[in-house]
Amino acid sequence: MSHPIQVIGLGSGDINQLPLGIYKQLKHTQQLTYVRTLNHPVIQTLMEEGIQFTLFDQLYDQYEKFEQVYDEIVEILLSQAKQSPILYAVPGHPMLAEKTVDRLLKQTDIPVEIIGGHSYLDALFTTLRIDPIEGFQLIDATSFDRVQLNYENHLIFCQVYDQIVASQVKLTLLEDLPPEYNVKIVKAAGSSEEKIETKPLKFLDHSIKTHNLMTIYVPPVPKQMLNHTFHRLREVIAILRGPSGCKWDRAQTHESLRPYVIEEAYELIEAIDAEDDEGIIEELGDVLLQVMLHSQIGEDANYFTIEDVIQTLTNKMIHRHPHVFNNERNKHKSWDELKRDEQKKKQTSILEGIPRDLPPLKTAVKLQQRAAKVGFDWDDISDVWQKLDEELAEFQAAVKLGDKRRMEDELGDVLFVMANVARFYNIYPELALHQGNQKFIRRFQFIENELKQRGKNINDVSLEEMDKFWEKAKEKE
Repeated sequence: MSHPIQVIGLGSGDINQLPLGIYKQLKHTQQLTYVRTLNHPVIQTLMEEGIQFTLFDQLYDQYEKFEQVYDEIVEILLSQAKQSPILYAVPGHPMLAEKTVDRLLKQTDIPVEIIGGHSYLDALFTTLRIDPIEGFQLIDATSFDRVQLNYENHLIFCQVYDQIVASQVKLTLLEDLPPEYNVKIVKAAGSSEEKIETKPLKFLDHSIKTHNLMTIYVPPVPKQMLNHTFHRLREVIAILRGPSGCKWDRAQTHESLRPYVIEEAYELIEAIDAEDDEGIIEELGDVLLQVMLHSQIGEDANYFTIEDVIQTLTNKMIHRHPHVFNNERNKHKSWDELKRDEQKKKQTSILEGIPRDLPPLKTAVKLQQRAAKVGFDWDDISDVWQKLDEELAEFQAAVKLGDKRRMEDELGDVLFVMANVARFYNIYPELALHQGNQKFIRRFQFIENELKQRGKNINDVSLEEMDKFWEKAKEKE
C-alpha cells in the first residue's frame, strides 16, 4: 500500500518567516522528514531544536547535472512512500521553481499533497520595492530561451546557483542590452542574511559565489534600447499609421505601396550582387518595412494582422516540411505535392496562382515549370534550341513583311523560348537580364569617362571610336 507524500515549503528566510502551522507540523510530526538541501537559513535552526531530517545534499556531489539529482530525489521519495507516509520539505514555496515537486506531481502512482509555505517572491518584491502588477517574469536561470524575455517587464531570474549560471544569464542579456545596463543581485531576500548589490551587466558574474537563494533582477528596459526587437518595430509602425503619426504613412494603401514592394526587392538583389553585407541589412529592412506597412493597413481596416501573416507562413512551412516536423501523414510527399494539397480546393487549372503582376520573363519561367511538372516539356535541350531557331525565323519573316503586330507576337515567342532555355540551365532570366543591364551601364559609362578625359563630346565621336573603348572596357572586366 502506498502512502501520500506531503510537501511543505520552508520559505525563503530564517525561522521568523516560517509559517506557524508549518513549524508545528515539523516540530510534532511522526513522519520521516526529507529535506532537499541543508543550504537554507531555517534548517540549521530547526535542527538545533531537535527536529531530524534526511538530507539529499550528498546527491549534488554524486551527479554532474541537476536534472540527475532531481530524478534521484524523486525516485527515493516514491520508493519510501510505498513503505510509510513521508514529509518532504523544500526551500521557498513548493509550487515555485521546484523541479522535484513538479516531477512528483506529474506521476500518478502515489498521491502528493501540497501543504504550502511562504514564497520568496513576497520578500523579493519588498526588497526590490517593485509592484508585480506592473508586469514581471519569473525565469528559471538554468533553463530559458532569449525569445521568452519581455524586457518591458520586471525580469526575475531564480535558480542562480553559481557563477556559471550567472555567466549564462549575462551572455544572453548582452544580446539585447548594453554592457553598462544596471542589474541587481539579491541574496536570501527577507532573511537576516539578505544582501542586495547593483552591478553593470558586464560585471554580473564577477565575484559571485555559490548560493542557493540568489536572484538576478533586471529592471524594465527603456523602449529606445529595444529598437532591435520585433515588438518595438510593430509599435513604431502603428504609431506612424496612428492619429498623431506621419501624414505620408497614414495615406498609404495596399495599392499605393505596390511599386515600393518591387523597387525594394530589386534594391535588395543589387546589394546581394554587390556582396554588400551592410547594404543587404538595410535593404532587407526596407523589404520588411513593406510587410509591416501592409500588415498595419490590414489591422487598421480590421481585416488581418501581422500575427495572421506570421501564422499563415508558419503553418505553411510546417506543412511543407513533414520530414522536419514529424508529420507522418505527409512524410513522403514532395514540396510540390504538399503545395498542391493546399491549393486544390481553390484551383481549377495547374497554371492558376501565378501573380498577374510578375515581370513577364518570370511569369514565362513559372508557366513552363508548372507545365513541365505534368510532363508537358521538351525531352532534351537540343529540341529547345531547334525551337528557338524556328521562332527566330518566324520573327525575321514578320520583319520582312513589316507587320508590326505579327513582329511583336513572334518576338514574344522568341523570348518565351529563351526563358525555357534559362529554365533548362537553371538560370533566372530576370537576374541574367539585370546583370546584362548592369554590365551595359558599366561599359557605356567607361566610354563616357574615357571620352571626357580626352576632352571629347560623346555626341561628336564616331561609332568606331566608341567601339574601341567598349572593347577596352570588356578587357578590363
